[in-house]
Amino acid sequence: MFTQLSVSGTAFLRMSSLTQVWRSPWLAPFNDVTALNDLLGQVNATWSLDQIKARVLAVRNETPDTKTFVLRANRRWPGHAAGQHVVLEVEADGVRRHRTFSIASTPDGSRVIHLTVKRQPQGKVTGWMHDCLRPGMVVGLSPPQGAFTLPRRAPQRLLLLSAGSGVTPLKALLGQLQLAGYSGDIRWVQVSRQPQDAIFSAELERLAEQWPALKLERWYTARQGRLDLGTLASLVPDLARRETLMCGPADFMHTVREYFLARGWPAPRSESFGLPRIVSHEASAPQTVHAKISKQVFTAQPGASLLEQAEIAGLKPKHGCRIGICQTCKCVKHAGTVRNLLTGAVSSEPGELIQLCINTAVSELSLEL
Repeated sequence: MFTQLSVSGTAFLRMSSLTQVWRSPWLAPFNDVTALNDLLGQVNATWSLDQIKARVLAVRNETPDTKTFVLRANRRWPGHAAGQHVVLEVEADGVRRHRTFSIASTPDGSRVIHLTVKRQPQGKVTGWMHDCLRPGMVVGLSPPQGAFTLPRRAPQRLLLLSAGSGVTPLKALLGQLQLAGYSGDIRWVQVSRQPQDAIFSAELERLAEQWPALKLERWYTARQGRLDLGTLASLVPDLARRETLMCGPADFMHTVREYFLARGWPAPRSESFGLPRIVSHEASAPQTVHAKISKQVFTAQPGASLLEQAEIAGLKPKHGCRIGICQTCKCVKHAGTVRNLLTGAVSSEPGELIQLCINTAVSELSLEL
């Protein structure tokens, strides 16, 4: 045993020595990944040792306010599953920004992905993409994320329910079903404001004509009003016996989910990037937040994210995706209690790291801001 320990110790010392040599400033920039990435980027903007970069191949108009950006990722791209999303990184107006988008394309092994992006009112990223992002430009991507994917064995009755740009991950899932030779029964109810706002309208109509498994229903809120859930049940009479996949605005999905649960039906599976606004008995009043670095004191409203409230107060915390994925907005909480907007978990641990974008104040707080 002593001999084994000695050999292990010797190996450890050798590894430590090699590590110290590798970190030596004499080897710079060859031991500096950031510097090497900069050098590689000067040769080809998509080359990187550890980052996923993608070049824009094409930009297609889908509706008056929606475009599809066709991207080819570099070899760091691990591949995605239909229904997943990515965090896109762009430099818009001199500021590096991050936003999350569903992948609209079905995986085909080519490292080409489609992001279909609806211009949002006052949206700094979506507006910049529509106005400035052109073929040949390079953007950053996160690895694909999300569990809004098909089960190993697809059920024989499916309902796809989308509103607005929520059509994008469902289109990818539909493509996967078609490639797999799905022979069950698919109903798709697509909710749009008016016909010209229906994303992928012509493509879905052609597919429905050619593929007996798919029946497409359209609902236009500008003409017909909001989709009443009783009307949904009449459009899809066997609603209770279908597995439902849905994507759309948070309020829309919450209403549908409550309708299902009130009847004892399985809750629909859904994809959403928005954060719920929670007001509970622990957070029934505004709370005072002390920012230790800036010496600023501001008031956080109940149920609102700390990132949002800090920005309203004039602070500029680092942030990225704003939905709890990228970890950019992590901040030390010195004192106080917060509630996680995604999980509902309450935490009062002093000195812990919290994500500002997905936590709300439950008590008076002290933050490293």
